[in-house]
Amino acid sequence: MRKSFAGLGLTSLLFFLPIQGIYPLLNLEAQAQTDRQAEAGRLINQGLQQYRSSQFESAFRSWQQALQIYRDLKDRTGEGKVLNNLGIAYYSLGRYEESVKFLHMRLAIARELHDRRAEGNALDGIGLNYMQLGQFDRAIAFYPKALEIFRELNDRTNEGNASGNLGIAYRELGRYEQALAFHQQQLAITREIKDRAGEGRALGGLGIVYRELGQYDKAIAYLQQDLAIAKEFNDRGSEGRALNNLGIVYSKQHQYEKAIVTYQRVIDVFHALNDRNSEARALGNLAVIYSIYKQYDNAIAFHQQQLAIARDIKDLATEARALDGLGIAYQSKGQHEQAIASYQQELAIIRELKDRNGEARALNNFGLLLASQNQPQLAILSYKQSVNIQESIRKDIRGLSKEEQQSFLETVADTYRYLADLLLKQGRVMEAMQILDLLKIQELEDYLKNVKGNDRTAQGIRLLEPEKAISSQLSAISFEKISELNRQLANQIQQLPKSEINQVPEYLQKLPKGAVLIYPLILSDRLELILFSANTTPINRTVTIKKADLEKLISDFRSDLQDFSSIDVKTSSKKLYDVLIKPIASDLKQANANTILYAPDRQLRYIPLAALYDGKQWLVEKYRVNNLIAYSLFDPDSKPQANLRIFAGAFGGKGSETRFGLGGLPSTIPEVENIASTFLDTTKLVERNFTANATKAKVVGQTIVHFATHSEFKSGSPNDSYVLFGDGSKVTLAEINEWQLKDADLVVLSACQTGVGSLGNGAEILGFGYQVQRAGAKASIASLWTVSDGGTQLLMEAFYGSLKKGNVSMSASLREAQLSMIRRPINKGAINYNHPYYWSAFVLIGNGL
Repeated sequence: MRKSFAGLGLTSLLFFLPIQGIYPLLNLEAQAQTDRQAEAGRLINQGLQQYRSSQFESAFRSWQQALQIYRDLKDRTGEGKVLNNLGIAYYSLGRYEESVKFLHMRLAIARELHDRRAEGNALDGIGLNYMQLGQFDRAIAFYPKALEIFRELNDRTNEGNASGNLGIAYRELGRYEQALAFHQQQLAITREIKDRAGEGRALGGLGIVYRELGQYDKAIAYLQQDLAIAKEFNDRGSEGRALNNLGIVYSKQHQYEKAIVTYQRVIDVFHALNDRNSEARALGNLAVIYSIYKQYDNAIAFHQQQLAIARDIKDLATEARALDGLGIAYQSKGQHEQAIASYQQELAIIRELKDRNGEARALNNFGLLLASQNQPQLAILSYKQSVNIQESIRKDIRGLSKEEQQSFLETVADTYRYLADLLLKQGRVMEAMQILDLLKIQELEDYLKNVKGNDRTAQGIRLLEPEKAISSQLSAISFEKISELNRQLANQIQQLPKSEINQVPEYLQKLPKGAVLIYPLILSDRLELILFSANTTPINRTVTIKKADLEKLISDFRSDLQDFSSIDVKTSSKKLYDVLIKPIASDLKQANANTILYAPDRQLRYIPLAALYDGKQWLVEKYRVNNLIAYSLFDPDSKPQANLRIFAGAFGGKGSETRFGLGGLPSTIPEVENIASTFLDTTKLVERNFTANATKAKVVGQTIVHFATHSEFKSGSPNDSYVLFGDGSKVTLAEINEWQLKDADLVVLSACQTGVGSLGNGAEILGFGYQVQRAGAKASIASLWTVSDGGTQLLMEAFYGSLKKGNVSMSASLREAQLSMIRRPINKGAINYNHPYYWSAFVLIGNGL
């Protein structure tokens, strides 16, 4: 069903000309032109009547004929208005690509004629279409200009609507700060012009944003105001939508009793309105709550009511969603035959609708069911198909909507984990490694919400020939024949040559000499380690350790690393070394490795691999360590530029003072001064001159961007993670990708802190590296905790001193700087800079080779 955005409807936007009256007979040519204009007007009226009678194709033919007449007459005004009709009509029918095409033509004519109102309406319409297509970043490109025009025309109603739609677009992209700003703007406008209905929409928009931010009390307050306005006007449809949004908040708060009561009210409202589609969706929401409660009989009953309505009104999309809910409930109840039948019916409908997101969801849930039935080969095939659909979608537009994600039995990222687990159990290591690479991209999507893939990721994971041969059978096979088909597939795969199963993708064949890839995978009962080097098959080593025990080792080690007085750091480091590196130590030696390209999993992102201790020496004393976001996003052919142009900014301040809630960083000034004296082509900003706006302008064209300032990366929302500037301005992690860093080889944050509050899965660290690369930079260096001011200055002096030599990579320079700290003489009473607290916090993410 089409999402609801604020905007003008078909009736108010359709323009039609009355049949022309008598014109002065100036000459035959003028008379002929007038006759043709009258004919065009008649065709437009005819098309409108046909459209209202649901004769859509006939209406379009009538308007196309009118369009041709206006083009023949070179009547650009008439042509523009017919194009507007076609654009809005196609929009109302959900044919958004066609609508965009006509509205773009309408926009061009409006600009040619300097018709500002028509230009604003066309921009607004294009934005609405892109929102319906889920292309919210493209919608954002059109709305600001529409807003500018509506303000110029003092069209406050459309200004409010456009502000609200911008708020929705930013919300869908996970950029909640901007979303709140535009919804607040919408609220102020609607209150000023006393548009109570618009005010309700603005309040509802704010409520939804606060819901996504997890600020449920605020969300409820705004949504209840939205509900009150709906009741004030007896607007039952808006009342139902407000109640539905409240129900979602109560569900997220785990207030399931309240959610049940609220959804019952939603059902009653839409039933009274005979809005059967909305009633069906509310029945589905209620059924999901009962599934959470493990009251599967109730869940099945409500999903069956949802299914009956969907079939009665011939709403295939809602029918598919009801079948999906039934499959989940039957599966949870142990009625596997009914679950499979539900998923298979769902798949047939979804494929008919060409709903790729829905197909990915259904195949995921089907895969989980097959795995639970000990049919691993079929489960792998179903998961692979799900992953491949998601990756093909990701290349062009956003991944699954929040609504789609909530229909997965587990999180979307879990699909990748389960698939990698199954593949490793079957000895299919190369495929597992590729899936772990794609897992990083999915974790970024879960965190940032607007991640796009590339040509590599869009390829997904290759289906083996036996898998291709039976892939179409999955959606139709009977329950009794599943085991037989799984055995058949297992036998066929077993007969394949090992080289076929472990076929190395082309991009992995370019792995630099001496470099090895290490991919750990943390599972509930074990740790899997995958190692790959050029011209070999990947190696898999399994370490028996529970996830909770591994996380305890990580926590203990990180705690010791952050305490420069800790004498236990080598002990806790050795314990983690024995788990992470010792099982593959001989493999590293066999590969003649000198560089580790490391893609850590979950909480392993919070600790530096370089600081693992084997009982004699730190890992950095043996290897260069280069963290990766994902190797599929890594370009080994990209080399750093010889001529360095540097931007360096410093927060400054005195150690004793507090600015913007944080302490001064006095050593950042000499840190930046040292960079400027080492590299003459350095642009620097310090203290209050170091602002976000000034910096954004000056980083353009620089090869290294160095921020000696406070920055915090927190698990949760990217809007909570930020870089602080000298004047108190901030740039959030969600906004970093908007910077122009295409010439940058490196971005350095020398006073960064991660895991603030509590350790999550490290997605904020992954997110920082990705956002920097998305802005154009090849690599970044960030600290995993805040190192002492003086310690950071020493390490950065050594790092830039190494770079100054020339012909040395960034990862090699970082290693040299760390080794200089490790080998620094210890003087009595002086600071012990040998401690990994001082040198190991800094990790390089991206291409530092």
